[in-house]
Amino acid sequence: MKAIFGNNFHCSMYKVNTNDENEKQIEFSPSGIFIEGKLISWDQLTIGKNRFHILLNNRSYTCEVTEADVTNKSFEIKVNGTVHHVKVKDQFDELLKQLGMDKVATHKVNAIKAPMPGLVLKIMISEQQEIKEGDSVVILEAMKMENVIKSPGTGVVKSIKVNERDAVEKNQILVELV
Repeated sequence: MKAIFGNNFHCSMYKVNTNDENEKQIEFSPSGIFIEGKLISWDQLTIGKNRFHILLNNRSYTCEVTEADVTNKSFEIKVNGTVHHVKVKDQFDELLKQLGMDKVATHKVNAIKAPMPGLVLKIMISEQQEIKEGDSVVILEAMKMENVIKSPGTGVVKSIKVNERDAVEKNQILVELV
């Protein structure tokens, strides 16, 4: 997993869905890797660009990451010649789900709101700029962590309702789109 996520590998818990089957929880800790709470025996060796040899519970696998959409956390991984489509959710995705913010992109978006209270560290867009779904809009510091707020849809920035160093509340409008 660390090889797939690179520097984004900072969370200890992931929920992984492979080929639209049931979701499994994977946890990384100093004592090992756990799948659904069960400790697994795992060893990984990089054998080329996006290619790995994995020993899992005394079985050998050759894996290749053939497609990676890190923004949407979806991957296509070939394991011993069989292609698997993998979707990953981390602890932040779960937090957004708990806050009811996981369905923001399912309807037309006229505004981008703060998903949690925090401090605006950086505004990454400008008025009249065209933005696409997944574009970084604002960096918001919350709970001593920097969170990149991304656009849930496509549009043109009508107005920016906050300034850098502004404190914002949950659901406060950060950016209006047209």
